[in-house]
Amino acid sequence: MIAIIDYKVGNLASVKRGFDRVGLDTTLVSDPHHLKNADCVILPGVGAFPDAMNDLVEKGFVPAIRDFVNTGKPLIGICLGMQLLFDSSTEFGSTPGLSLIPGTVEELDVKLKIPHMGWNDLTIRQDDPAIRKITTGEYVYFVHSFYAKTDPKYIVADTSYGVSVPAIVRNNNVIGMQFHPEKSGDVGLRLLQTIKEMIR
Repeated sequence: MIAIIDYKVGNLASVKRGFDRVGLDTTLVSDPHHLKNADCVILPGVGAFPDAMNDLVEKGFVPAIRDFVNTGKPLIGICLGMQLLFDSSTEFGSTPGLSLIPGTVEELDVKLKIPHMGWNDLTIRQDDPAIRKITTGEYVYFVHSFYAKTDPKYIVADTSYGVSVPAIVRNNNVIGMQFHPEKSGDVGLRLLQTIKEMIR
């Protein structure tokens, strides 16, 4: 089972359609106990970091997510879902995250339009099975006002938007994508196809 965490924060239908297009059946999961039966967990999200974390805490998902990660199976965070993987965020104060990847999430303080909304090209920073179908220079679709600051060893690919923005991060079986693969055309579909192959 491919579980998409349904915690009322996110573009669930869009994410589900993205995986449908590469032939992966997904299930929206609103009961944290159901993560035990998953082969892969998708953590989507749009909106504010504190609201999302509060919802995950209230619905009991935080310990269930950590238990799932300990199985070694893949957890994929998308957009805000990626940011939640880090230790904390400065959005509306300081809010603890899931601490699955070391680092913090901070405001994009750049002389460019905020939120960062649109297509940006990726620069591959290290070889990784999760990106074997894409190359440097390919474009994906971003919508965000905050970005992750983390050790380069966790950054698989980044993009430039006034600062270097981690676009794909990984810590063992925990993978995050700051952009929306389900809205990123052929490049996004290739990334989702790779996830499908990793699961199988």
